[in-house]
Amino acid sequence: MTETTTATDLLALHETMAVIRRTEKAAHDLFLSGLVKGTTHLAAGHEAVAVGTRAALKDGDYAFATYRGHHHAIAWGATPEECLAELMQRSTGLNKAKGGSMHLTKAEAGMLGSYAIVGAHLPMAVGAAWSARLRKTDQVAVAFFGDGATNIGAFHEALNLASVWKLPVLFVCENNFYMEYTPIGSVTGVGNPAADRAPSYGIPAEVVDGNDVVAVRDAVARAAGRARAGDGPTVLEAQTYRHYGHSRTDPAKYRPDGELERWMERDPLTVSAGRLRESGTSDDDIKAAEDRAAAVVEQAVAAAKAAPQADLGEAFTDVWADGGAAWRT
Repeated sequence: MTETTTATDLLALHETMAVIRRTEKAAHDLFLSGLVKGTTHLAAGHEAVAVGTRAALKDGDYAFATYRGHHHAIAWGATPEECLAELMQRSTGLNKAKGGSMHLTKAEAGMLGSYAIVGAHLPMAVGAAWSARLRKTDQVAVAFFGDGATNIGAFHEALNLASVWKLPVLFVCENNFYMEYTPIGSVTGVGNPAADRAPSYGIPAEVVDGNDVVAVRDAVARAAGRARAGDGPTVLEAQTYRHYGHSRTDPAKYRPDGELERWMERDPLTVSAGRLRESGTSDDDIKAAEDRAAAVVEQAVAAAKAAPQADLGEAFTDVWADGGAAWRT
């Protein structure tokens, strides 16, 4: 641990990651039981990236996430009950059942959405950072994205503009080494798809262990400090690994034998538990934190199942103009 990380701090981070892991498992089980329609993109294995990033930032900072965004939403303050109810089309869902798994949003907490179009939200994060500059606040915007997005034009456009204007925006790549089903290395000319491209835009970059919540937090803290000081954007490439396939229709048979097992040895919860033991935290205290996380999610599942179905009338609210297409006339 760093000097600024106490055992109490790390236990809280570990517990938040355990809540996210349990919520992801609940989403998986609810999907298989037919209570979650459509598809889901689970982020089990990515928890340290979201939790470590949030721990380094301030209330009021902005987050933009991908369709694999359950962990970001919870790290930014959405409850497991809100998220699971959203996935189950309940009226108590985070977005009243209008967002579903791929569009979790909690604007009042700075979580400005999850986006299904790959890379589309990176320029939006640049815009949020520009708004902070115009309003003379010290807010920072962070855009989470996968390795596949680095081959999308919006990635390059966003980095270029952020660099030109020296904006307070952080680009956090969750490199799980697969763009859907294709290994990123087989279609990309550089070894680190995000970090190796940053220098061409004059942006500093860092590759970080995305399964170590403390390493992520410290790297984000350094980058956020630069941004708040007026020194512009940073690209962080967090190397991690998803435990499931790309989506619930993907059995991930394309992964080489033994690869998942090797990454599971570096599971974010295993890494943080090891750090906790090194700090003198007992196994009983670690288990108690994980038990609390399990209880929170168990209660969330029960509450989401018991909640009423979403009101169809809500489909016409919270849109550009209430009443659907009536504005065209």
